[in-house]
Amino acid sequence: MGSALPLGEPVPADGSLPAGTVVDPRTPFGVYLHVPFCRVRCGYCDFNTYTAGELRGARQDEYADTLLREVELARAVLEGLGPARRAATVFFGGGTPTLLPPGDLGRMLDGVREAFGVEGGAEVTVEANPDTVTDAAAAELAASGVTRLSIGMQSAVPHVLAALDRTHDPANVRTAVTAARRAGLDVSLDLIYGAPGESLDDWRASVRTAVELEPDHVSAYALIIEDGTKLARQIRRGEVPAPDDDLQADMYEFVDDALGAAGFDWYEVSNWARSEAQRSRHNLAYWQGADWWGFGPGAHSHVGGVRFWNVKHPAAYAQRLAAGESPAAAREIPDVEAATLERVLLRTRIREGLPVSEALGEGRRAVAALIADGLIDGSAAVHGRIVLTRRGRLLADAVVRALTE
Repeated sequence: MGSALPLGEPVPADGSLPAGTVVDPRTPFGVYLHVPFCRVRCGYCDFNTYTAGELRGARQDEYADTLLREVELARAVLEGLGPARRAATVFFGGGTPTLLPPGDLGRMLDGVREAFGVEGGAEVTVEANPDTVTDAAAAELAASGVTRLSIGMQSAVPHVLAALDRTHDPANVRTAVTAARRAGLDVSLDLIYGAPGESLDDWRASVRTAVELEPDHVSAYALIIEDGTKLARQIRRGEVPAPDDDLQADMYEFVDDALGAAGFDWYEVSNWARSEAQRSRHNLAYWQGADWWGFGPGAHSHVGGVRFWNVKHPAAYAQRLAAGESPAAAREIPDVEAATLERVLLRTRIREGLPVSEALGEGRRAVAALIADGLIDGSAAVHGRIVLTRRGRLLADAVVRALTE
């Protein structure tokens, strides 16, 4: 059910933002719609998700209507902050959004259109479990305005999927991709590497399968062991081995080589696309510091420099909205130091990099050493930008520490 929410100051019942909040109409605005339902909890997952037995009275069949109440509340809040901004991106995440009927997702998208408008050519993404994607479902999503399906492949190897507690049939990844293509949707595949018992050969097989499916976009994430998860407990008890950093580095180098050979370019440490147009514009908005409103239990938002986040449990979320109150649990306005640190951390991870002038304190003096260590690109630095080399992508956290000391 995810980690604990951060602390912050209370949010008024009407959800209004602090006096003096200013929204720049030139800043892109994105919408995130969280669907917190899963059939089974994966052992590594730390997201705010719930199986049927954990809902305590919250109902999946009422969820779309509940979330649309928050959309109406957000419209009222944003109307007082200057000219309306249409949504440049919409992202249904989870959980498993495709556990809901496509019609419910379509109604939620219609509510976003009515409340804010959606830009022409907007990217509208739905995350999907491969077992839930059929020709009919994909066609209905496309007809509602969805443009992109992000399919949770994770691995093509059955024992690796089992180690991750993933229950989908690996053969259904191809079925889902085919259905998405027939519906005219762009396709992204999500992979995870470094699972207990996964060999380099296993990973090679998964990457090659993903490439053969000819997606537009691939995300490949190193398995991270989050406190409180089933997998963390198994490792602590010695039942399964912890991820091997050296093996994960080899896996990263392989996926980077394989995707490069197949015509993909990296644009963020864990993300590759066939072209700039096929990058995830929604995720780029996060990394570039845009505004977004996150709807749903536990969802986080960022508007005009204010961060706020919702209560976590679907039942508490529904109760707040049924009473006509904001579901926001708390909010904060990061100070200049915190905001700058976050900007360095996020901008360093993307292909365009970070202006050298934005490195903190002694961090600018670290640039020469980072070039000498092969962690940042010397040519880009000469032109005033900090851009990670592949070695730097493997050691991105160390680069950020050097730049922010």
